[in-house]
Amino acid sequence: MFHDSKAYSSFAVKDIAASKAFYERLGVTAESMMGGYVLDLSLPGGGAHVMVYQKDDHQPATFTVLSFPVDDVDAAVGKLTGAGIEMARFDGFEQDATGISREGEGPIIAWFRDPSGNILAVHSNEGM
Repeated sequence: MFHDSKAYSSFAVKDIAASKAFYERLGVTAESMMGGYVLDLSLPGGGAHVMVYQKDDHQPATFTVLSFPVDDVDAAVGKLTGAGIEMARFDGFEQDATGISREGEGPIIAWFRDPSGNILAVHSNEGM
C-alpha cells in the first residue's frame, strides 16, 4: 500500500525559532514552512526528512526522537560540547566523563537535548 510513499517522522517543539537555530548549528538544513510553525529538517546523508512542529503545550519526549550515526562519536561529542551543547546523562547507562556510553553490545552512543528538551543521540555505526 505505501511502497511509493516517502514516509517521514515528526516531533513537537516548544519554540520553532530556537529549534531552527539549533538544528542549523548542527549542520542540518532547517526550512521554515506553514507560516513558520513547521520546520522541514533535511538530514545529512541522503534524502531523509523530519518535520518539526511547534506545540505550545509541548512536553519533551522521554525517549530518543532523532539519532545521528557518525564514524567517530568522540569527535562528534567534542564538536557538540565545543558548540556549547551539554551531553545528557541517564540512569542505567554507564557514561564516561564526556557523556559517552560504550557498554553493552550496541553502538557507542551519547545523548543531548534540543532547546525544547527532546532527546537526540549521536552514535557509532558499529553494533547497528
